[in-house]
Amino acid sequence: MRMVKKYVVTPWEVSGDVDYSKIIKEFGVKPLDDKILARLKKHTGEVHYFLKRNIFFAHMYLDNILDELEKGNNFYLYTGRAPSGPVHLGHLIPWIFTKWLQDKFKVNLLFQIPDEEKFLFNKENTLEAIDYWTKDNILDIIAMGFDHKKTKIFRDTEYAGHMYKYACMAAKKITFSTIKSTFGLNDSHNIGLIFYTAMQSVPAFLPTVMEKNKTRVLIPCAIDQDVHFRLTRDVAESLGFPKPATILCRFLPALSYGGKMSSSIANAAIWTTDGPNAVKGKINKYAFSGGRDTLEEHRKKGGNPDIDVSYQWLTFFEENDRKLRKIYDDYKSGKLLSGELKQILIDKLNAFLEVHQKNREKAKNQVDKFILKD
Repeated sequence: MRMVKKYVVTPWEVSGDVDYSKIIKEFGVKPLDDKILARLKKHTGEVHYFLKRNIFFAHMYLDNILDELEKGNNFYLYTGRAPSGPVHLGHLIPWIFTKWLQDKFKVNLLFQIPDEEKFLFNKENTLEAIDYWTKDNILDIIAMGFDHKKTKIFRDTEYAGHMYKYACMAAKKITFSTIKSTFGLNDSHNIGLIFYTAMQSVPAFLPTVMEKNKTRVLIPCAIDQDVHFRLTRDVAESLGFPKPATILCRFLPALSYGGKMSSSIANAAIWTTDGPNAVKGKINKYAFSGGRDTLEEHRKKGGNPDIDVSYQWLTFFEENDRKLRKIYDDYKSGKLLSGELKQILIDKLNAFLEVHQKNREKAKNQVDKFILKD
């Protein structure tokens, strides 16, 4: 029997069984309801399966983005990656959706690499290690297929000259007590952590600076990151910038326990550089099963896809709704066994990674097309 674990969701820790209906109220965000999805579909022509399956489930100010579009005004996308290790499949979920949005709306994307964050927040990290992982992670970003003519990737430590003025403007509006209470900081934390969220705010302002006209920003990200942009929204208009909008996703579950896939627990993560045997081994060994204890019992009573991690992962990676529904029904009826379900996931992930890894190799010659520096 699977025990429900009390959840924790912060920008630096996600654990337990996250209740997304509760988190909407706790974080003060809005659900992505049928009305706003219908408005979005008018512009995109279709509803991405992430939206249909409630993987992206909440937002703030997406309606304002749509209002501007209906007036003939465009917007920018903004997302990011804090580099402290290799990229795993959970990191790709917001990027997959960001790529879809860029393709549908033909808009510019600012991709922030807050390389100072993991250095400041982890005593063990060195600037040299962060530099290595930054360069490595950028290959995964480019491998997603973003339009290089409309996508700019920048590291905070390399683009700080352009960012610092606007970070100072934000920082002057945010009190020390607000930062301490919002992020749980205390007197033992280093002073870099206090200033960091001001740098996180800057890409929400840059489109207005670049376009020399008030320009809205839509930020696809996981729900744990919305707290940074809550603070940005609090100060944006007083600084002359529109409030940034967010569209927020659930976490790709860890293979073997509650919470999201974690970079710090090897058996809970599948990296973008994992080969077919590594993927197969991790899924077979660690993926939590919703199957019965015996073959006979499983055939008779069926499995539980709602708690089976292999099925949950397929909701993120299997685009075909009919295929996914058949897998669900076959597993629940007992027709499909746990091992067979795992194999479906293994095949799906390995096919995905084969393409991604080829694109990742090609990305090594494309980096200069994307990078912004001072």
